[in-house]
Amino acid sequence: MTAGYRTATRTPEIAPRYEAAKRATDIALAAAALVVTAPVAAAIAWRIRWEDGGPVIFAGLRVGRDGKTFPMFKFRTMVIGAERSGVYQTANDDPRQTRTGRFLRRWKLDELPQLVNVLRGDMSLVGPRPPVERDAARYTPEQRQLFQIRPGITDWSSIRYRDLGAILAGWPDPHAAYEALVRPRKMELALAYLECRSYGTDLRILGLTALALLRYRRIDELLERVVAATRTRA
Repeated sequence: MTAGYRTATRTPEIAPRYEAAKRATDIALAAAALVVTAPVAAAIAWRIRWEDGGPVIFAGLRVGRDGKTFPMFKFRTMVIGAERSGVYQTANDDPRQTRTGRFLRRWKLDELPQLVNVLRGDMSLVGPRPPVERDAARYTPEQRQLFQIRPGITDWSSIRYRDLGAILAGWPDPHAAYEALVRPRKMELALAYLECRSYGTDLRILGLTALALLRYRRIDELLERVVAATRTRA
């Protein structure tokens, strides 16, 4: 399915060598990560099934390159049927989360199945996070340029808002809080990546992601310095 999200506006062309190198790196690293994390994935799958007997994988529809929709895979962290609530933002205090789901979200382990999306070509390791259709329909012409590239598992905004659940916790309307506190800066960072993307930028984002997962306490300060320096060089 291709929705009406594409725009005629084009960003500067990127060297084919970058695109080829990026895709080769995606395949190599995603395949290696799937092998290395297989025992962890198996344990997670067992735990999810043990807790409530429901499906292990949740496939949420997202909008990707060229405005095409695809199923984005995650380990299920919510109670069965939680998606029917129509709420797409999840705070740490969201009662729809399972006990296992809270742990997986805290350590980003719920996103491991997206390595399969990378191998399929739906996603890249690095790139703006793919939106749900409802949000994609609200993109401005400038923001629709993001559909020129594959969405990713991590990017600058994923690092900046790595504790999104904590930011939204306590708000009566998590979606409204997301729109006010997160979305403007998230879109700014996504568009900045679109303009500045390169193999070096991707490697730096992967490095920052590793530091964020290791809970490096000055990651936000380091991130802002890297973003500013990258935009200056572009």
